[in-house]
Amino acid sequence: MKKLLIILAALFISTSAFSQDKKERVQIYNPKANALADIKAATEKAAKEKKHVLVQVGGNWCSWCIAFHNLVDTTASLKQTINDNYEFLLVNWDKDHHNDEAMKVLGFPNRFGYPVFVVLDGTGKVLHIENSSYLETDEIGSNGKKKVGHDVKKINSFLKGWTFAAVDPDSYKPKSK
Repeated sequence: MKKLLIILAALFISTSAFSQDKKERVQIYNPKANALADIKAATEKAAKEKKHVLVQVGGNWCSWCIAFHNLVDTTASLKQTINDNYEFLLVNWDKDHHNDEAMKVLGFPNRFGYPVFVVLDGTGKVLHIENSSYLETDEIGSNGKKKVGHDVKKINSFLKGWTFAAVDPDSYKPKSK
């Protein structure tokens, strides 16, 4: 009887832990979203507001995608740069939802791994694809090893380099005196 109770308790605990893990899993990407429709809506809105579209391609399975999203969420300068200059869009890619047509429109950015960032203008033209490994930190930790994660300065530099104003030729005309 004791063995049966122990087995049942272990089974209950493992089932509870597994179901709790499922509930706590981060869900920032929507696998059921219509990526093409979302891209179209974002580009139309960006054109009206003189912004660009920043697309983050990744999936809920991707720890680097979640980490990047959390970094942006908790870093005011990144959040503000994105809000002021971009329509931000998450496009899901996972083993069941490849979003092949969206990947084609975005220039097949998934060739660089995840997350990957695509900057579109207001017409939907791909201006730039950024491999997120270029945005990783070069910082060395106290243990002498490279820290893991993205670098806020590198991300800000990337974002500011692809704003509407940054690529608008009128931004570089000499000012009248």
